[in-house]
Amino acid sequence: MDDHGESAALSAGLSGALTEFGHRLLARVYYADTDFSGVVYHARYLEFFERGRSDYLRLAGVHHTELADGKHGEKIVWVVRRMEIDFRSPARMDDILTIDTRTEDISGARIFMAQQLKRGDEVLVEARVEAAIMGENGRPRRFPKEWVAAFMPRAAG
Repeated sequence: MDDHGESAALSAGLSGALTEFGHRLLARVYYADTDFSGVVYHARYLEFFERGRSDYLRLAGVHHTELADGKHGEKIVWVVRRMEIDFRSPARMDDILTIDTRTEDISGARIFMAQQLKRGDEVLVEARVEAAIMGENGRPRRFPKEWVAAFMPRAAG
């Protein structure tokens, strides 16, 4: 059955968009994201940030499944090595959130990213993330040079 292009239109916005600073993703807060008080449960922010980072990678041409399948040679995976989070204000059910992700630096096997979760112009949560690329042997693998251009900010964030 022909969907008249609806599937393509719907999936086009699913991964957010690359921006001059990095990546932007919109997400809605659902009941399942909240705790008994009606605000987003603190651990759920990690999931919102993970979606932002994963979709940033995907739109930059780096797909988790291809890396894990060894499509580019050795099987490699991303791991979060360190994360620092500042909670400023809670998000609530039905809020539309903006998750902004930008790369601050790339060094060896590591990438350093800054993320903000906002409701409108209000910054609710900020995170700094250090992630690394690991080979199937469990050792860090240098960040591929061809990825640096895709992940470094095109303009100051």
